[in-house]
Amino acid sequence: MQELNRRYRDWRGTEVHVTGYDPEKRQVIFRRAGYPHDCMQPVERFREKFKRVDT
Repeated sequence: MQELNRRYRDWRGTEVHVTGYDPEKRQVIFRRAGYPHDCMQPVERFREKFKRVDT
């Protein structure tokens, strides 16, 4: 897994913290505030539904 530290905003305007990318499974791993578990999305879907937040 490739570790990352980036912020994105989903289609509802909620900010998420991207912590990694799994090239083998082609999935983006991220965390939502207040949710204790990692979330995963296929990279294609993530690109459609999330926009990077400038820091």
